[in-house]
Amino acid sequence: MTNEVNVVSNTRIDTPEAGSSNTVLADFFAFRRMITPVLIQVMFWIGVIVCVVIGIGLLISAGREAGLLVLLLAPLYVRIVCEIMILFFRMNETLTEIKNKLK
Repeated sequence: MTNEVNVVSNTRIDTPEAGSSNTVLADFFAFRRMITPVLIQVMFWIGVIVCVVIGIGLLISAGREAGLLVLLLAPLYVRIVCEIMILFFRMNETLTEIKNKLK
């Protein structure tokens, strides 16, 4: 016999009115709903835009190799850093769902 828990969705299962605005607001103030993953996505896009601008600036001023290197590798680096940060929040959400299903 195995102790497996299948996590199917990201919806809250401990409240019947999971979509109502009162629940979302209550979850926000009780720190059950995280806003940081959304902020990380915004930071990602800002980082990509900054990388592209810097890469274009380097293409113009420093040369083709440096500019292309920044244009190709810097957004990839920003993506990896943001994915690592968001991974911790996804792990928290998944563990919370498992905990709620085991209740």
